[in-house]
Amino acid sequence: MNFLLKEMWKYRLSYLFILPFMAMFIVFILIPVISGVLLSFTYFNAFDFPSWRGWLNYQNLFSQDIIFLQHVLPNSFKFAVFVGPVGYILAFLLAWLIAQLPNTMRTWYALAMYAPSLSAGIAMTVVWTVMFTGDRSGYINSFLLKWGIIEQPVLFLLDKDFLLNIMIIVSIWSSMGIGFLAILAGILNVDRQLYEAGRIDGISNRLQEVWYITIPMMKPQMMFAAIMAIVHTIKSGGIGVQLSGSNPTPNYAGQLLIDHINDYGFIRFELGYASAISIVVLLMCYVLSKFFGYLFAPKEDE
Repeated sequence: MNFLLKEMWKYRLSYLFILPFMAMFIVFILIPVISGVLLSFTYFNAFDFPSWRGWLNYQNLFSQDIIFLQHVLPNSFKFAVFVGPVGYILAFLLAWLIAQLPNTMRTWYALAMYAPSLSAGIAMTVVWTVMFTGDRSGYINSFLLKWGIIEQPVLFLLDKDFLLNIMIIVSIWSSMGIGFLAILAGILNVDRQLYEAGRIDGISNRLQEVWYITIPMMKPQMMFAAIMAIVHTIKSGGIGVQLSGSNPTPNYAGQLLIDHINDYGFIRFELGYASAISIVVLLMCYVLSKFFGYLFAPKEDE
């Protein structure tokens, strides 16, 4: 113990430099995570002192929560399968195409792709809600009526057959965030001499350049973008509520994991149960992050 204290005192200036980060990490990450784990084993209504329930919250979540099992999980799975991979692939394709442009044009196109992720809430009400409004003033209904495809306006945002699909479209459109910029930076930082060397070694087209040179040389950026895509997909919530204007969404058609947490945490005030759902989401993020970390890890680190 004395040796440890002497070593800490010896490097006290180093500890002083990392102190602000450590304080922020402890206050805003470590303590909330530990509190969430502890609360997930309790019944807590935000007014009375938490009472211990053990594994009962988790047992109820996976055995008796019909809304979670029949609506939230299937919705979240479909949402994640489409938004995550499609958004990730589109981010790479758009970043690669933008990287081929001259500098000035590249800046404006990158800004145009990134802007929706900054103003998703405004775009939700100004663009998408107006586009799918369930009367003749909605753009989609107006076009379909004009072309004679439908005879009556369709309530897109209140129909369980359309709501989740619209949510997927909106989320993909607004998914070009930090991960997209990281991929663009990675592509631009690939040494151009590698492409020249590749042509000498037999690479004959741009697709081979991307597969054999670009992607292997930017694995750190690809991993970061993948993790950001995971976070964006799993933390997405409130989209169906904003679009449909009802909470919960009609027939729970647009309920996702975060919506389920908000339902139990801020409407029903069952904070212990909401914490249990949050821990499940946290574990999902951790497992998927580890998977992509392994997938994109440099060979020397494997």
